[in-house]
Amino acid sequence: MAFTRATGKHRRPSRMHRSTARAAGVAALATTGVVGTLAAPALAAEPEVERSGITPVITIGDSLAEEIDAQALAQRQAAADAAARKAAQEAARERAAEAAKEAREAKERAAREAERKRLNTFVPPITASYVSTAYQAGSSLWSSGSHTGIDFHASSGTTVHAVGVGTVVEAGWGGAYGNQVVIKMHDGTYTQYGHLSSIGVSVGQSVDPGQQIGLSGATGNVTGPHLHFEARTSPEYGSDMDPVAYLRSHGVNV
Repeated sequence: MAFTRATGKHRRPSRMHRSTARAAGVAALATTGVVGTLAAPALAAEPEVERSGITPVITIGDSLAEEIDAQALAQRQAAADAAARKAAQEAARERAAEAAKEAREAKERAAREAERKRLNTFVPPITASYVSTAYQAGSSLWSSGSHTGIDFHASSGTTVHAVGVGTVVEAGWGGAYGNQVVIKMHDGTYTQYGHLSSIGVSVGQSVDPGQQIGLSGATGNVTGPHLHFEARTSPEYGSDMDPVAYLRSHGVNV
């Protein structure tokens, strides 16, 4: 009787084939560094290295393979978590930097707006007063024959204010003007305050709108106490311009 050798799909895989497949799986895991993390006893518990006659292979059991897979998954998850934390920290730093930048820019804008408002603020030289003598009024009282400024009604000792931002260029006796203060305004024009009973500023001093610069009086060529106020294009006598129009152009109701 003739016997035939079993072939086809029912043939049992050889020991060498199974071991080779195991070895391939270990090699793949080794590239991730997982196998290196296993303790020596874990490998020792598995079957010894087989020799196929061609290439030495390592045979591992299913439990060890599952442990390796679990460690590989844990390592990948840890790496993903670390990357997520780093991205979150970077995003937080960027948000903090952006918030700081916005706060700094807002502060700078507020400072610029405050300075713009300060420079453009003007006030009357005497609070709650009125013009008692108009600009260019004619009289023999003035050497030029006409009034070069305006007079504000004020009793002696009334507070006199700088009408705007500027720098004091004269502070002292001014002849017919008596005690006077002349201020160079931030826009290059000049204002003058005459007949003061006392002076409260000095040359070179910066002043703000509404700052007290002296007290009204009756020094110089006067018939009674008041404040003589001029607007000028230079600090010198004779460069006067209409002080009412000057103040009104800066928002002061005169």
